[in-house]
Amino acid sequence: MTSYFNRHRAYCLLMVLVMLSFGCKKDSSTLNLDAEVQLTSFAINGVTGEINQGSGDILINLPFGTDVSSLTPVLGLPEQAVSSMDPGRPHNFTGPVSYRITNGNLYKEYLVTVKIIPPLVSFSINGVDATIDHGNKSISVLLPDGTDLSNLTPSIALQQDVTVSPSPNTAQNFVKPVLYTLSKGGVSAVYQVNVISNSISQYAFLGVAPSRDMITNSDEKAAADWFFETYPEADYISFQTIETGMRLSNYKVIWWHFDSSQSLPDAALNPNVINALKAYRANGGSLLLTSYATIYLERLGIVPAGKGPNNVFGDFLPAGGIEFNSDWGISFKGRENHPIFRNLETFETGKAYLLERGTFRLNHTAWWFLPEWGGYGNGANWRQQTGGVNLASEAWDDQLDGRVGIAEWPAAGNGNTLIIAFGAYDWYSEPQAGASTANRYMNNIRILTRNAVDYLRGTN
Repeated sequence: MTSYFNRHRAYCLLMVLVMLSFGCKKDSSTLNLDAEVQLTSFAINGVTGEINQGSGDILINLPFGTDVSSLTPVLGLPEQAVSSMDPGRPHNFTGPVSYRITNGNLYKEYLVTVKIIPPLVSFSINGVDATIDHGNKSISVLLPDGTDLSNLTPSIALQQDVTVSPSPNTAQNFVKPVLYTLSKGGVSAVYQVNVISNSISQYAFLGVAPSRDMITNSDEKAAADWFFETYPEADYISFQTIETGMRLSNYKVIWWHFDSSQSLPDAALNPNVINALKAYRANGGSLLLTSYATIYLERLGIVPAGKGPNNVFGDFLPAGGIEFNSDWGISFKGRENHPIFRNLETFETGKAYLLERGTFRLNHTAWWFLPEWGGYGNGANWRQQTGGVNLASEAWDDQLDGRVGIAEWPAAGNGNTLIIAFGAYDWYSEPQAGASTANRYMNNIRILTRNAVDYLRGTN
């Protein structure tokens, strides 16, 4: 009897488990794995965007004058599909905007980028077409030797309904850069025009290598390649040629980007070189010193002894690392109207990113740490003690009292000197440890540098 009872109990328990199993089983009949999630079209203001179904990227080009901060897209959605963002209301397209299209149990991600068609079609002087850099809002015209730059009338072609000031029919003095404001529908863009006569090269890239093609540091090489592409009339000069008596008076701006070491090279410390660069500056020549070249300020007597960068650091390969958590940026709060920050892509007023998260950075830095070291305490004391004008700090520093990473030393009778000393000022992203080699903020570094060079030329 006991044996029968145990068998019956086991049977009942088995049946209960079977029933529970069927009761808890999910109904797979509700899964929909054949739903369509691809957008059939995407348009804004009647302009159809280009959809890359493979990558999910959508590019749409809108006319100059469009307010990208409030645009209402029209989406071609598959039957029963929905969008993560309401397509019936305006969205801010100042940066890329992501959409998720969901249908049944499937979804697809899209990234929409709105670009504005440049307002300027062409610019020429005396029949010579200009090189137009719409990203930097800069125009360069290279005219024959001996051209009188003081009285030239340009020919300007514009997009429909765009106006320009000053008038294209008015002669201008192009000895120094001239600004042209292009406007439409309450939106304006300012282009800087640089006209250069071939008779004298006004720009030079300074380096330790005997020639440009012998530069070995990857960051310095990337900077030099951009410089000579942007200023094709520029010269490369070495410290060795300065030591042997090279004439520097032809140049209005000399840029030294030194990224190889925290110690200045012997070639830069040669007394003949230092005296030549001091004389160059005393005669009105301007210097741009970036990365570890900032250390050179003290040697050239631009800052008092002991007042050079007090926080110099940076990792070297195979060290360094990847910052996964945040982009690296700068703050120029209160300095927004300074010419070197013109046309930077900002993430809020007076703040811009230079280096994207996910890239391998060496963090080569030669700045001033104000709160604790050197007896500065804040920006005002730093200005008083160094004679400089601090222009930018780290992104969190709204008062510019934390670090000095961009600064200048204008002086009556002397040429100006400007420095950029941030670790985020990185021209080459090392392909290390699976890091990205494409820094999406690279254009900000280019714009900042071009602005600096053109500003220094204009202050001569």
